[in-house]
Amino acid sequence: MTWTAFVIIILGITLKMLTSPPSAVVNWLISKFALHPKLDVKDVSIIFNGEYLEGEEKIRFTDYFNKALFLDRNHIFPGDEKLFLSPDTNIIPFIINVKDCKRNMKFYVYCEDDQIFVVKQWKKKVASYNLSSTNLQNLTNSNGISV
Repeated sequence: MTWTAFVIIILGITLKMLTSPPSAVVNWLISKFALHPKLDVKDVSIIFNGEYLEGEEKIRFTDYFNKALFLDRNHIFPGDEKLFLSPDTNIIPFIINVKDCKRNMKFYVYCEDDQIFVVKQWKKKVASYNLSSTNLQNLTNSNGISV
């Protein structure tokens, strides 16, 4: 009789967890598939105009990048990946290399006057999206980055 009660309780807990998982589990799953992930300063290296950003500049840039608002995703048609990875523009991109234990990603961040254009490359996939961040635009446009 006690084994029956024990099995029913375990099945009830399992069913409850599957139908309404805790918010920590949901947030973890969503962060694994997020287009604009939150970056950790220790896992990234940032290159601007051939020079690495270090110290306070790297921390500020990463913090502003994490706090930027996601605007919309730009659709990339098959075969057009090269146009997004190396667009015809005179804007020098920030290149963010992310090396985590299992994932290697590269972000190309183009800061324009009104928005920020980001191209994310991981494995053999390419995605593009726009961000909005006045702090990041002020940091890059006012020569807050001393390279």
